[in-house]
Amino acid sequence: MGADGPVARHVLTILAVPELAPAAAFYRAAFGFDVEVETPVYCELRMPGGQRLGLYQRDGFGRNTGAVPAAIPRGELAPCELYFHTDDVDAAAARLTGAGARLLSPRAVRPWGDEAAYFADPNGNVLVVARPIAR
Repeated sequence: MGADGPVARHVLTILAVPELAPAAAFYRAAFGFDVEVETPVYCELRMPGGQRLGLYQRDGFGRNTGAVPAAIPRGELAPCELYFHTDDVDAAAARLTGAGARLLSPRAVRPWGDEAAYFADPNGNVLVVARPIAR
């Protein structure tokens, strides 16, 4: 934080994806997020709380950054995770699995005090659905 408060606030996370349509379909099915922006190479989904999740086709992403992000080999994991709170971890986990996510670690109480389950989306991005446990 700066002396006068935060210097920035997080509003948007963008994932580079190999194919936009299947990635957008996965996130809509897995979480029920509404589409905010949709172009041939980019889709932005509105999440609760005003934040957004962007899905950018890898080559299009590369036009903005000057380099195309590395592809995540099939079955491997991206080096980040998206962490979501939910009131019902089992229901969220079932929805993720139904949308095509791969279970990485089943629901369990974690050392930091959340009950959480870990998944990979079809492109290897790590997704966590968690519920804080009353302390």
